[in-house]
Amino acid sequence: MDPVRSTVVVVTWRGRAHLGSCLDALAAQDRPHRTIVVDNASRDGTSDLLADRPVDVLRLPRNLGYAGGVAAALARVRTPYVAWLNDDAAPEPGWLAALEEALDGDERVAAASSVLRGPDGAVQSTGVRLTADGHGADATGGPVFGFCGGAALLRTDALRAVGGVPARFFCYYEDTDVSWRLRLAGYRVVRAPRARARHLHGASTRPGSVPFHRWNERNRLVMLLRCAPARIALRELARFAVITFALPLRRRVPDAANFRVAVRLRVLAEVAAALPAALRARRRISRIAAVPREAVWRGWAGSRPHDHPAGR
Repeated sequence: MDPVRSTVVVVTWRGRAHLGSCLDALAAQDRPHRTIVVDNASRDGTSDLLADRPVDVLRLPRNLGYAGGVAAALARVRTPYVAWLNDDAAPEPGWLAALEEALDGDERVAAASSVLRGPDGAVQSTGVRLTADGHGADATGGPVFGFCGGAALLRTDALRAVGGVPARFFCYYEDTDVSWRLRLAGYRVVRAPRARARHLHGASTRPGSVPFHRWNERNRLVMLLRCAPARIALRELARFAVITFALPLRRRVPDAANFRVAVRLRVLAEVAAALPAALRARRRISRIAAVPREAVWRGWAGSRPHDHPAGR
């Protein structure tokens, strides 16, 4: 039998309705692999669904989110490659083979991102692009700054070498943060066009909700404090604060959760609480960096697909 080179980590929370489809798709892969399902203290019968599945189950005593779940599973990974896969994603049979081949081709490639399509077949993501204000946004073609954590494969040793998964992020931006650190360490991140998966998107969290915006804004700012040039991190933190305190003075404010002053004040409070740890992480990242932060920023922030040579 071929050696098992990849461990697929699936994090679930109340995912009984769609987890079965994910695991069925994994069982149909044409490459041998190990599967670890991290159950984030589900109370919807997920444990019953997993009872008859040939997977390793890591049941957590409380919900640690997607980032916390992947971080908890990483300690159990013994294979050269580790895949991140959302519980509402169903990869095609050749998905894992395409990802492994993307990493096999170049030892400097530390992560390969999949093509995620919605139920209607439209492309949701081929990876992550870095916007001019430091947001991580879905790319839909061309070279990618980072991998999308919904379905990707990473070199286990490289992930550990750059500090692992930021468990305190809970969910959102853990993939962009890791991608930043991989690029700073001199690794490459690519998309794997033949690694395809269907993705429901937002099955566990509701895009546009208060928790969604809280996690997104908090984690973006903490990520920038950890990884970006200091001038960018300070600029974006100041911009967020100025907009927050100016909102009560505006006559017209969009009716969206990310424009609610209470939500934004909570984000600022949580960023302030996370600041000491973020600065310690920044110093650790600086020690392993082989590429200047400014070089990564100039090369990718606000870039378009044709700005980069194919496969960069």
